[in-house]
Amino acid sequence: MSITAQSAETLALNVLGWLVGNDELLPVFLGSTGASQGDLRERASEPEFLGSVLEFLMLDDSWVVAFCDANSVPYDLPAQAKAALSGGANIHWT
Repeated sequence: MSITAQSAETLALNVLGWLVGNDELLPVFLGSTGASQGDLRERASEPEFLGSVLEFLMLDDSWVVAFCDANSVPYDLPAQAKAALSGGANIHWT
């Protein structure tokens, strides 16, 4: 089953919220993407930015597992959402 673009954006927003609530991981995200805390608010509706959020999450399997376990979603859903946001292309956002 494939995920819709709207569902992918919703999942990415959930990942972003999870990152914001993670005091250890948020600075890593900000540092690796060059985003500021203002960017989090201003760009949260942009599919490209949401794709970067998913790309970051998928850099480490333990982050994927932690997010998915905390939100009761299948482990493969972030990858499906990333593919939906990028139109299926293998684009590296970070």
